[in-house]
Amino acid sequence: MAATILLIDDEPRLRSLLARILSLEEYRVLEAEDARSGLKILERETVELVISDVKLPDKNGIALAEEIKKRYPATEIIVLTAYGTIADGVLAIKNGAFDYITKGDDNDRIIPLVSRAVEKAQLQFRIQRLEAQVNKQYSFDPIVGQSRAIQQAVDLARRVAVTDTTVLLMGETGTGKEVFARAIHGGSPRRNGPFVAINCGALGKDILESELFGHRAGAFTGANRDQKGLFAEADKGTIFLDEIGEMPLDLQAKLLRVLETHEFLRVGDTKPTRTDVRVVAATNRQLAQASEAGHFRLDLYYRLSVFSIDLPPLRERLDDVPILAEQFGRQEAAKIGRRDVRLSEGFVQRLKKHQWKGNIRELKNIIERAVILSDSPELTPDLLPYDMQHGTTTAEANGSDTFDLATHERQLIRRALRHTNGNKTEAARLLGIGLTSLYRKLTEMEAD
Repeated sequence: MAATILLIDDEPRLRSLLARILSLEEYRVLEAEDARSGLKILERETVELVISDVKLPDKNGIALAEEIKKRYPATEIIVLTAYGTIADGVLAIKNGAFDYITKGDDNDRIIPLVSRAVEKAQLQFRIQRLEAQVNKQYSFDPIVGQSRAIQQAVDLARRVAVTDTTVLLMGETGTGKEVFARAIHGGSPRRNGPFVAINCGALGKDILESELFGHRAGAFTGANRDQKGLFAEADKGTIFLDEIGEMPLDLQAKLLRVLETHEFLRVGDTKPTRTDVRVVAATNRQLAQASEAGHFRLDLYYRLSVFSIDLPPLRERLDDVPILAEQFGRQEAAKIGRRDVRLSEGFVQRLKKHQWKGNIRELKNIIERAVILSDSPELTPDLLPYDMQHGTTTAEANGSDTFDLATHERQLIRRALRHTNGNKTEAARLLGIGLTSLYRKLTEMEAD
C-alpha cells in the first residue's frame, strides 16, 4: 500500500506542485492549508510523512512539528523553510523533525529525502504494530468470557499481577492456565523481562532437572558444554511451571530452595547461582490431597499456594461457549485467508449441549476443524464431529434415517480429503476418527 504524505502550506501553487511531484512517485498525497486542518487530517488518517511550511497562518511550523511528534511519534516531518531561515529548519530538527528543505533551492533533494523519511516512518509503524500485538498477547484481552466464574478469576489475576507474589493456577487440562500465566506476567513490573514456560510432566526427572537448573560440562554423559537452565534464562522475568504436581519429590526440594533463597545449584556444580525470578505454577491435581498422600511436599504446597486462582471448566460457563467459538472462528479464518465466519443457531446449540471434557482446548480444535471443512462463511452442525451431531436426543437427531447420516458422513470425508490433498492421516485427525476407521469408511464408500 502506498505511503501517505500530508502537505501543510498556505500557498496553493506550491502545494499543487509538490503534490504532483509526489504523486508521480506513487505516494498518496493529502493537502491542508493551515495547522488546524492538518491536525484534523492526522486524527482520522494514518500518515507516514508530513511536509509543513514554517510560516503558517495559525501556527508556527516548528511548534507544529513538536506537537505532531508528541501525538504521532511514528510519523516523520520535513519542514519547508524560506531563504535565510535555515536556522528555523535546524530548530525544527531539534524538536523532532526528520529534516528541512529550503524552498526553491533543494528540488533535487526532495524525492531522496522523502523516500528516506517514509522508509523510517514505515519501520516505526511496523514496530508499533508488533508492540501492540505483543502487549495484547501478554494482556488479559485474550481471556474471553462474561460468566461470573471467569470474571472472578480475571479479577484475582489482575490484582496479583502487579505484585511479585508466587501464584498457583488450578484447573482442569485445557482451561487456559498458560494464557492466565502470560497475562499475569504481562501485567507485572517484570513484563519487559523473559517469560519462560515448561511442562513438568512432559520430561523425565534427569532431563527436567537439567532443563530447570542447567548443568556444567561433563556433569553427565552427553553434557558437552555448560547449560544455563530455565531459572537462569528467566532472570528478571517469570517462569511458568505447568503441571507442577507431576514434578518428582527430590526436584520439589530444589524448587523450594529457589523460592526461599533465590539460589540453585546447576547439575555438577558446587557454587550456587542466584536468580531473580517470579514463579507461576499450574496443576490439574488437588495438591492438598497429594500432599496428605505423600506425593507432593506439603511445605512446597504452602509456599506455592500463597495466592491461588481456580480456573472454571468450560462446562460451568456454557454461556461463554458462543463467545469463545466466535473468537476462535475469526482467528482460524484469518489463518487461511478467509473472511470472518458466523455460527448458525443449530451449530451454537450443539456446542452448548456438549460436555467439553477437554475444555477450551477442545473447543478451539473443533472450531479449527469446522472452519477448514466449511465451504461457506456459516458454520453449520454437519461440520461438527459425528458424536456432537448425533449424540444428543434432539428431535432432529432422532429424525435422521440411515441414508441421511451416511450421506453427511461421505460429504465430510470428501471435504477433509480435498482439504488435505489426499493425506488420510491428516484427514482422520480433522474428522476426529482413527486412521483405521477412515480406511474402513473409504472401503465402504467404494463398495457403494
